[in-house]
Amino acid sequence: MPLSVLDLSPVPSGSKPSQALHETLELARVAEAAGYHRYWLAEHHNIPSVASSSPEVMIAAVAAATSTIRVGAGGIMLPNHSPLKVAETFRVLAGLYPDRIDLGLGRAPGTDQRTALALRRSRETLGADDFTEQYAELRAYAEGFPAGHPFEPITAQPSDVPLPPVYILGSSTYGGQAAAALGTGFAYAGHFGTLDPAGVISTYKTQFKMFEHETEPYAILALSAIVAETEERAHQLADANSLSILRLRSGRPGPLPSPEEAAAYPWSEGERAAVEEWAGLAIVGTPDQVAAELTRRANKAGADELIITTHIHNPTERQHALQLLAEAWGLKPR
Repeated sequence: MPLSVLDLSPVPSGSKPSQALHETLELARVAEAAGYHRYWLAEHHNIPSVASSSPEVMIAAVAAATSTIRVGAGGIMLPNHSPLKVAETFRVLAGLYPDRIDLGLGRAPGTDQRTALALRRSRETLGADDFTEQYAELRAYAEGFPAGHPFEPITAQPSDVPLPPVYILGSSTYGGQAAAALGTGFAYAGHFGTLDPAGVISTYKTQFKMFEHETEPYAILALSAIVAETEERAHQLADANSLSILRLRSGRPGPLPSPEEAAAYPWSEGERAAVEEWAGLAIVGTPDQVAAELTRRANKAGADELIITTHIHNPTERQHALQLLAEAWGLKPR
């Protein structure tokens, strides 16, 4: 089964946010050399622990820093963007890096409501659910509008390259249903979604009408994995991630804390309980332990591919974690 990487450009405490962008480029090189299938960049806004606010820029930078690995958005939050601009941007990327670009699309803003308003400049769109209409418009800029449509004369340039393969992202059943109806790939956000991935992916594949589409259903399962050479170290790293989640959810967001900061933090029973569900979504352990659990969850969910995200404070340790997991998974180094 292909194994891929989802990167949020985590910002470690004691480091400048801009440095996280450079660490993303280095991690992408490591992932390519280790044999990972694709490297996706996320879109989040106004979150101090992640620097991934402009995935389209980072896709261009990562694709330029690598040569064979697929690179894409995981994803572009479509409600934040003009469909025409998305079509143009990803046609440009596809023209620059043929057969290497993916377009993942999300329905959520990737941020809080205040920041979403600042992004969209309109209160009317905050509660709107017009994703299907936006998606149809995006595709039409590449494939053509119906005769008489007011946007019929507009084509996303460059016009001689197709849109990259599209994957709809989701943490609910609706995302899978939308992907099935629109004939796209589907990526379930199992790194924070609390639904059973098996049910969501099964609904997607069952409702996918192959006779109406040129493609077959393809499901990617995103999971959080924290890998270290020993169980003790892996759980120290996981505690730091848990503290980051606690701060974010209690309105005290900040950079990703170190394991030492997490060890010194005076956890209360209530705080531990508050993050238990979210922290429990991460797979934590040695390379063999994590690989075995990833395999179990992927098979149970009926996924066609796994994409993993890992928040580890030290960039070198994060790179090493990807290398350890690649070896345990049996990836072929490039």
